[in-house]
Amino acid sequence: MTDVPQNPSTSSTSTSGPSRRQAVTALAAAGSLTALAACAPGSSGGSSASGDGTLRVSTWGNDSRLKLTQQAAAAFEKANPGIKVSVENSEWTSYWDKLATSTAANDSPDVIQMDEAYIAAYGTRGALLDLGTVGDDLDLSEMDSKVLDTGKVDGKLVGAPIGVGNFSVGVNPVLLQQAGIAMPDDKTWTWEQFRDIAAQVSAKLGAQGVVGFDMYGAGAAEFGAWIRQFEQEVFPRDDETPASVANAQTYFDYADSLVSSGACPQASVQSENTTAALDASLFATNKSAFHLQFHTQISAYAAASGNELKLLRLPAQKSGESPRMVNKASMYWSVSARSKQSAAAAKFIDFMLTNPEATKILTTERGIPAIPKVQEDIASVLTPQSKIALEFSQAIASEVVDPPQVTPAGASAWNTEFTTLGTEQLFGRTSPADAAQNAVTTSKGML
Repeated sequence: MTDVPQNPSTSSTSTSGPSRRQAVTALAAAGSLTALAACAPGSSGGSSASGDGTLRVSTWGNDSRLKLTQQAAAAFEKANPGIKVSVENSEWTSYWDKLATSTAANDSPDVIQMDEAYIAAYGTRGALLDLGTVGDDLDLSEMDSKVLDTGKVDGKLVGAPIGVGNFSVGVNPVLLQQAGIAMPDDKTWTWEQFRDIAAQVSAKLGAQGVVGFDMYGAGAAEFGAWIRQFEQEVFPRDDETPASVANAQTYFDYADSLVSSGACPQASVQSENTTAALDASLFATNKSAFHLQFHTQISAYAAASGNELKLLRLPAQKSGESPRMVNKASMYWSVSARSKQSAAAAKFIDFMLTNPEATKILTTERGIPAIPKVQEDIASVLTPQSKIALEFSQAIASEVVDPPQVTPAGASAWNTEFTTLGTEQLFGRTSPADAAQNAVTTSKGML
């Protein structure tokens, strides 16, 4: 997950995936959602996804991820001599542009790397194969059932979760030590305590250009985690409670208090940090003691900072309460509904998710594997920093609550919309009360 910008705003990853910097893709902008209906099984027109017999696999990610994926694909080819694989890689924004175009033209890749923000948009329109129909070619029986269920859309499994990410607090122990502050107890701390600690870091190290906490107030993942602590959801299922305006306002009020207390820098600095490359961000350059991210990203930050970084649980609203953290699917493997090589595609996914010849290459690149046996297989080959991420996942495994449903089909632009309204509030152009009303109205409107 190392290509994900520093503050992912999905509930993904993409881990997954989208961040405050994401653009609204052609999937929505070009009206391609309507065109996807033509891709449903049984529709007329279009060719198979891979007419020449080569299994086309679409992915997004940086060069490091691409090389690892190609190595794993080569191992699959060696184990399956009759199947050739072509990996088609793009960066995040162009990936969705290309996928929308190819799907509308009935020319989708056979295997599609899918994100939480878009799986419902594609799945509800019949563009993705029901993986429950592929038989023994894909065995996901040992995967965490609650994580596996996040790949279901309208009752059909249209995506096999590749790994999981936990939205958590990254911490730089070196900066805490320099500030004379002990490592917080993340089993008991609250958001108020977190703010106070961050403000102390800023006060002690501010002359060196260091802040306690780099940014907060315009990330959809932050907002989702905050609302969940009130036992509400931004996009609730039928049996869940939607976010209230009152609870939404507490999020924006808290963001303001971080700035006024000195815990976070001014809005202009936060905005610049948001658009910075990961290795140039405040947390990666040892200029911020705390940062929120999906936890497997800690390896990328550690590589950039040169320090061993730690992971902490999210603070809670009250001491002793659960922070209601979740296992979020980092991303998914899906199969095009029009692929004529669905059996080969299923075998490929099974190999990538379960076979040690692939999992020991990919390790935690796309999140912590959601299959316990695979976690055991890869443990011996992980870097020290990756082991920290794996051990963190295992430590909180008994504490997490059920993950939210994936972003609904009509809400793929939520991350971008929330970032806009959150940024307006940080700069003082709207009040916390208005931002809360706008956030709730916008999320409900997308349903």
